[in-house]
Amino acid sequence: MTEVPSVVFVVDDDPSVRRAIKRLVESVGLRVEGFGSAQEFLRSQRPDAHSCLVLDVRLPGISGLDFQRELREANIHIPIIFITAHGDIPMTVRAMKAGAVEFLTKPFRDQELLDAIQQGLNRDL
Repeated sequence: MTEVPSVVFVVDDDPSVRRAIKRLVESVGLRVEGFGSAQEFLRSQRPDAHSCLVLDVRLPGISGLDFQRELREANIHIPIIFITAHGDIPMTVRAMKAGAVEFLTKPFRDQELLDAIQQGLNRDL
């Protein structure tokens, strides 16, 4: 029996950010799937594999923080790493109290994101 490789889901409405994260994460041998909105992510057929979600706070439609709550209410448990260019302390506290793995402010260092993704994947074992 072969194990399905871990996958990192990236939800960000900026295609250039999705591409950059995809290249970075693939450079360490992980699979990446990108989405432009929370709705697009929910409509997708996701593999049954260890995973985590890199989620922008500001998205069209539902915000990343509200999406985090909706996932929890729908009993969808996936470790979340938030990324944002518009974060503040109350926003960070809200995300972390709701179970986020990390809350990174753009621009962040590549290694910070890779470390957070590894933590997220380890939580999903």
